[in-house]
Amino acid sequence: GRLFSLRDPVDKMAVGKNKRISKGKKGGKKKATDPFAKKDWYDIKAPSSFNVRNVGKTLVSRTSGTKIASDALKGRVFEVSLADLQKNEEDAYRKIRLRVEDVQGRNCLTNFWGMDFTTDKLRSLVRKWQTLIEAHVDVKTTDGYTLRLFCISFTKKRQGQIKRTCYAQSSQIRQIRKKMTDIMTREASSVDLKDLVSKFIPEAIGKDIEKACQGIYPLQNTYIRKVKILRTPKFDLTKLMDVHGDYSEEVGAKIDRPAAPAAEEAPAA
Repeated sequence: GRLFSLRDPVDKMAVGKNKRISKGKKGGKKKATDPFAKKDWYDIKAPSSFNVRNVGKTLVSRTSGTKIASDALKGRVFEVSLADLQKNEEDAYRKIRLRVEDVQGRNCLTNFWGMDFTTDKLRSLVRKWQTLIEAHVDVKTTDGYTLRLFCISFTKKRQGQIKRTCYAQSSQIRQIRKKMTDIMTREASSVDLKDLVSKFIPEAIGKDIEKACQGIYPLQNTYIRKVKILRTPKFDLTKLMDVHGDYSEEVGAKIDRPAAPAAEEAPAA
């Protein structure tokens, strides 16, 4: 009996002292698992304002525990060249930002989240011997998006002008800037976001500004160079489906199809 009482505490102590021996390095080596084995590919779909609807694919970790894959996807922002969205290389200098609003099946439905110019295009416009005029305006569309639009323009020589420079006077610049803000506000606040994006693509607003300012000073290279979305309305699925249109059927309503004809025939019978 006495021997046992002696060994007992010793045993416990040995385990306590040599804790680190059994464990090896702190934290231990994790098994090298491939992180991509737990991920899935999702298709990114652009809104119907653009010609190309398949933007590309994106990776996300599969739903496990409380981490849901669709929540990890929502809010992701993709920057795509407008040339790829329109299949038109002339538009390569404009970048469109698209944000994932909803996930349906394997499709991520995106909505417009801003526009920007490529740096090289912006640099190529800026030259000496002319006046650069910029204006920006915060405006709210009819469907509740608050945007900030940035406009840029340059003065140009009149026909047959010999003088090397074409500088506008500061009062003319002020007038032009006022025209810019007025036109941007008018064009943006009278339509919803979808129609506004349709105006951005062909650069219709820039052409309007050029035409309106012809009487003040002839302008060239007038563009909406940047669009930021400052505030968005509450998420509305029906609105998003309007923007995405056609393939909502192929994604959303697979289950109801066989039952639908029967339901239609019932009242007639």
